[in-house]
Amino acid sequence: RKFSESKVTFFLGVDTGGTYTDAVILQDEEKVIASAKALTSRQDLAIGISEAVRNVLNKSSIKPKDISLVSLSTTLATNALVEDQGGSVALIFVGFRDGDLTKHKIHDALKGDPVLQTKGGHNHAGEETCQLNIEEIKKWILNLDGISAFAIASQFATRNAAHEVKIIELIKGLTDKPITASHQLSSKLNGPRRALTAVLNARLIGIIDQLISRCEITLSRMSINAPLMVVRGDGALISSSEAREKPIETILSGPAASIVGAKWMTDLTLGFVSDIGGTTTDVALLKDGRPALDPAGARVGNFRTMVEAVAVRTTGLGGDSQVHFLSEGLKGGLHLGPKRLVPISLLAHQEPHIHDILDEQLRTSAPGEYDGKFVRLISNPVEHSLTSRDMKVLSRIERNSKPLKSVIQTRIEIKSLERLVSRGIVQVSGVTPSDASHVLKNMTTWDGEAAEKAITLFGRRRKGSGDLLTETAEDLSRMIIAQLHRQTALFLLESAFHEEDKFNQPAEELANNILMFEGLTGHKNIVKIDTGLNLPVVALGASSGSYYPAIGDLLKCDMILPKHSDVANAIGAVVGRITMRVQGSITSPSEGQFRVHFPHGPKDFLNEEKALTSLENFLLDKAINKARGSGAEDIVTRVFRDIKKAKAEAQHMFVEAILTVEASGRPRISEKI
Repeated sequence: RKFSESKVTFFLGVDTGGTYTDAVILQDEEKVIASAKALTSRQDLAIGISEAVRNVLNKSSIKPKDISLVSLSTTLATNALVEDQGGSVALIFVGFRDGDLTKHKIHDALKGDPVLQTKGGHNHAGEETCQLNIEEIKKWILNLDGISAFAIASQFATRNAAHEVKIIELIKGLTDKPITASHQLSSKLNGPRRALTAVLNARLIGIIDQLISRCEITLSRMSINAPLMVVRGDGALISSSEAREKPIETILSGPAASIVGAKWMTDLTLGFVSDIGGTTTDVALLKDGRPALDPAGARVGNFRTMVEAVAVRTTGLGGDSQVHFLSEGLKGGLHLGPKRLVPISLLAHQEPHIHDILDEQLRTSAPGEYDGKFVRLISNPVEHSLTSRDMKVLSRIERNSKPLKSVIQTRIEIKSLERLVSRGIVQVSGVTPSDASHVLKNMTTWDGEAAEKAITLFGRRRKGSGDLLTETAEDLSRMIIAQLHRQTALFLLESAFHEEDKFNQPAEELANNILMFEGLTGHKNIVKIDTGLNLPVVALGASSGSYYPAIGDLLKCDMILPKHSDVANAIGAVVGRITMRVQGSITSPSEGQFRVHFPHGPKDFLNEEKALTSLENFLLDKAINKARGSGAEDIVTRVFRDIKKAKAEAQHMFVEAILTVEASGRPRISEKI
């Protein structure tokens, strides 16, 4: 259905981040009508979503029934991987070599979760190399306990998915747990990395499913009955049902949405976009007005996935990053991140009794190791997924925050606490840059008095020289903010050097080079050194106005702070398009034979063009159906053929063809009467 030119439509964008949930209403994708924020409520995401949406509706005077489309972007999947959170997973690893689990970091992603390495799989041509041992797999599945989802990866499943399909059918007959098969996530080769991606997808299913469910319930209760879309990691939109099945595709959803939003707000064609949140800072390069896609697959934390996403670099540095005291050396120092803490100023804002505990700790003459740190329960655990030591630590934690020193009795229990945090069961609170900003009066949102008490406690630590770290909370707060400036500037420089192709040294070494730092301060002696960032930076995020002007001064670059930069993600969520990309391959097992690798199995042709046409038509139907299924209309398609040939005896021999089909369109919006 097409609207007439006079028809006014309203779009609601929602972004659920680690600290804030943002909402924005756009009219005809051309004008921001209103924006609003609410605290993200991790124990029940519906609370933050409901408050943000209600706030933006009140500010705009738009009626719920007039909303034609809702689109959601989120950093939750990205944050979950950065913070090692997610459900328990069982991996069935078929036909791979011994050592692949460790070599490709799959063991790291499993974090001790069960894995069955079994025989089976196919070869490069899609032919079965070994029969699947169904009975072994069935017995293993029946003996599992406490698993939230399954991941399946079979060797060369993109050339023949038969074994993965058989295991899917087996699991469905034994359990109702969600299943992720590697061939469903990527059609590219590199089985171990597909397995890693499948594990991470399975781990995220519960987190994203809860987010979408709570969002849908909230919208329904508010009488907003418009279609719900979710931002994918490449900035495109997908239906909420697809996001539930493939939550891994929403990693970098937040940064992708922020880039789309930055382009919409500034019309910048060349420059960096830097988005600071509570947990992470994301940096991407806009070139010719478009963000590049990462050809190697999205990297988040220590993992390189096979997810097609914007080429964004993410670091665990944000307004709520943990402040670490560095005791080495005479001068001592600070470092921020990568883990997120609940800021003390926010905790005391929510739980005023924190003041009594902070006052008691301040009255003691000797500083305690865990002074100024608190812990609280945020969700009910699945007991059989925890060790007895974990349960013992958990028994001391309550819904109301308690001082950390009353929970941790031995150093070994720190590991249990970390597992409880990674499972999303508890939260830890401590000193963060947000607290420092409250002490310096750059932020006044939460409880600045509690922040000052906690930072005073933190400052009682002593450097290697025996002196106090600082004399006052204000001095320490300035140190914390200065450290955030330094780490952000360094990360921007590293991101810039990653885009340079003239140097043969690693970007991290170039950014940390003493000549770089001397040039930033305008070194002029016998040698004159002048360095800086040569492109503008669009600064986004709720706290960008507080931090980024000084970062621009450090890097000697133009710092753009656009209007509505604090809700850029929510804006980007509603101005994107639905885009579906599907890919297929053709190989040549022998001269004159062209093998098309369809998902249901390979098919041979004796003519190259017939093989190409057959695969292209199949992919076109698949891409259009996927786009239509996600709610796209006015669909347009593009086909890309990458045909590799080798020259032999003055003839060009067919080696392989990769076909990619892209189908895109604007989301279908609800009919209003």
